[in-house]
Amino acid sequence: MTRAAVRSGRCMGRAALLAVLAVALLGVDRPRGLGDVTGVRHWSYPDYTRVVIETTRPVRTRVERLPADRSAHRPERLYVDLSGTWVGVRYPDPIRVADGLLQAVRVGQNTPSATRVVIDLDHYQRHRLVHLSRPPRVVIDVFGPRIAQPEAPRPSGPREGRAVGRSAPAAPAGPRLAADLRVIRTIVVDPGHGGDDPGAVGVGGVHEAGVTLRIARALRPKLEAQGFRVVMTRESDRTISLEERTAFAEGMQGDLFLSIHANSAPRRAASGIETYYLDKSHERHTLRVAATENGVRPAELDPLQKTLAGFRVSATSEESAALAAAVHREIVAGVRRKHAGVHDLGVKTGPFYVLFMSSMPAVLIETGFLTNAEEARRLASPAYAELVAEQIARGTQRYCARRAPVVARKAS
Repeated sequence: MTRAAVRSGRCMGRAALLAVLAVALLGVDRPRGLGDVTGVRHWSYPDYTRVVIETTRPVRTRVERLPADRSAHRPERLYVDLSGTWVGVRYPDPIRVADGLLQAVRVGQNTPSATRVVIDLDHYQRHRLVHLSRPPRVVIDVFGPRIAQPEAPRPSGPREGRAVGRSAPAAPAGPRLAADLRVIRTIVVDPGHGGDDPGAVGVGGVHEAGVTLRIARALRPKLEAQGFRVVMTRESDRTISLEERTAFAEGMQGDLFLSIHANSAPRRAASGIETYYLDKSHERHTLRVAATENGVRPAELDPLQKTLAGFRVSATSEESAALAAAVHREIVAGVRRKHAGVHDLGVKTGPFYVLFMSSMPAVLIETGFLTNAEEARRLASPAYAELVAEQIARGTQRYCARRAPVVARKAS
């Protein structure tokens, strides 16, 4: 019997066990008040694999790691229990990953009130678990060396609808260089929000999702004229989750990540431009903005701040700070030449999910306040989109100039 057949047989055995358990639980009335598992997806990054479990409501989680049992032919595993959720027999078969780090993901009803997600591993160094909202979901990143490094196909764009078990591009061969040593070839432009999530809605009914897409579309050719390959996380008004944005960016082997947003505030007089990057410390003042972008209450960010302190963000923090400073300086200077009195709100740090999920230098640009009547009119204007895009491109070029030995050259 071939090794592949042995592995297939083991997977079928485990699937049968989960199916038997789920069928047995069908005889139990579903407890009231449970949420549902609505989707399971995965992406393979260069250095880790991401598994995302979508649910209809926030859940509590418990994670355990089990060592391999060679005598029983069981691989090393992680399992995650999702309390207060029901999955029934929706996933009778394992979701195959087979990317050299993860073998498969299995989902089953562990108890009448808890779903268990089992991740069968080929290798393991560490993992991290993050809860996200809109929609509620649990993100599990598993880090470790891969058994094989298959050639990476070009990834398709972010999903439409709710794909189950969909895989992103396989990891490229070899580890990537540190952020400050990489050749800057590919820039990922991320128009914030979109689709079911319009973002902030400002004076005159201007939607943030439309503003950010307009600026991103104007920015793309300006960066391409500088010789960079540019990819956009979305090119139309579609819904894309935060983890999909970074999965796409990593799959395209991005070297810089520019996330474009528009601000809002309860005080209509608030105005100005500010730029964020991720660091281990962030001003107290950023909590309201971070809560808005993350879709959580400000009080829920305190645990997040503590969690972020444990993440290894120092690898990109210095480069992100330099990128933020260069881009912000150019935007403010350029906009002030056309519109006197624009407030410079500065470069700040904040706990944005879309930033800490990225392994490349990344910034989030708040291009103005939609809740300010004057700035809302500007942000709705194609001319302002062109102006801001031009200044972001100039700032990116300024940042790259300080790294002249490793800036990408324009293709001949």
